[in-house]
This record gives sequence, structure tokens and C-alpha cells, in this order.
Amino acid sequence: MNNFVVPAPPIVALPIVGSSEHFPVRRVYCVGRNYAAHAREMGFDPTRDPPFFFAKPADAVIPAHHGETRQIRYPSKSTNYQYEVELVAAIGRPAYKVSTEQALDIIFGYAVGLDMTRRDLQLALRDKGRPWELGKAFDESAPCGPIYSVAQHGHPASGGIWLQVDGADRQRSDITHLIWSVAEIVSNLSQYFRLVPGDIVFTGTPEGVGPVTPGQIMSAGIDGLGSITIAVAADE
Repeated sequence: MNNFVVPAPPIVALPIVGSSEHFPVRRVYCVGRNYAAHAREMGFDPTRDPPFFFAKPADAVIPAHHGETRQIRYPSKSTNYQYEVELVAAIGRPAYKVSTEQALDIIFGYAVGLDMTRRDLQLALRDKGRPWELGKAFDESAPCGPIYSVAQHGHPASGGIWLQVDGADRQRSDITHLIWSVAEIVSNLSQYFRLVPGDIVFTGTPEGVGPVTPGQIMSAGIDGLGSITIAVAADE
């Protein structure tokens, strides 16, 4: 069927390392406060309460290739635009109500991602008990690097996760410090949603989140998953 009344939106797709194929993005799920030190810096005690989730639209994803600098625009209506580097899991098989033991079997691969945030809007909305969309689900808010397939690279069990702004360290931790493991996150998410190939899951950020301004350059990476470079441009 192609007789649409307006042009159909393009498919957002992430490159796959070592392949000419791409991973089409359907939905973007994100986990909140999944590193203890980050929970503390946001004013919360880290707990093992069930993880909570929020979402971004698929077209918030900005594919970033290794070795290139990808540009994103500073968002409107914010004076506190912040970075959050995260391990991203890409879903490769349908899943619904899977156990923790089954969860890793549905993952196609992993990537480095940035959960960009209008922190001032997010906190104002949170304090009023309102949804976070204006603070989280805006244009270009989810830069993401190439996917490393499980078939070729396995499941990362440990590894440094880091972010620099203009060459200076801002975030540096290890994915072993996740409060909820990737398997636990995916299992819990699948209790509420029918996960399908094309879904991606941002698994939370470590401590050190902070603001960036137009003209600054972010570099972010995870051991074994490469790094991405993102430049912040002024809003148009």
C-alpha cells in the first residue's frame, strides 16, 4: 500500500558492524536511574525496586558512525541540555513475558547511545507529577552508534562506559554497576510490552551527567562497542 495522503516517514536504521545490512528502529525504550551513583546525584536513594521506563520516538534516533562527527541541534525551550551515555540493547526476536533466563536470547546486539535530556524541563515536569516527554522525547534526543551483533561479539558482561566533553572526562564507570542487568531489564519490560525486532532499549546512565552548549563536542564509548562523536550546534 503506497497511496498515503502525506509522504510516509523514512525508516530510521542503525548500521551493523561488519555488515552491509542495517537495523530498523521501531520503538525506543529507556530505563531511568539504573546506576546507584547516578540515582544519588539526582537526589534519590538507589534501590532494587522494579525498574521504570519511559520512551522516545524512533525518529529521535540519530545514527552515528564510528570515525565521524555527527551534529545535533541544541533543543528549543531549554537552558540546561544534558548528556547521558548508555549501553543500548537491540531486540532481534519477538518476546512477551519472557523470564530473565530467556531474555538475552532475544537480543540481536548492543551499541553506545546518548539519552539527551532537557533537564530543566524534565525536573519541572517531575516536580509537578507530569509526564517527561518534553524533557526526554524531543527531536534528535537519542544519538546511537553502530550495533555490534551478539553473533559476532557476544553479550558484554563488563566494560568501561565513558563520556567526554571537549576532551575532558565527564562520565566514567563500568556496565557492571547497572542496578538492573540487561536481562532483568528486558524481562521486566516484556511483562508490559510485546517486544519485537527493531525495538531498542537504553539501559541507564552512570553518574556525571551535566550540560553541554552549542559548539561543544561529546565523545562517548563503551569498551568493546567503540565510540561516537557528537557535536552540538545552535538551534535553527
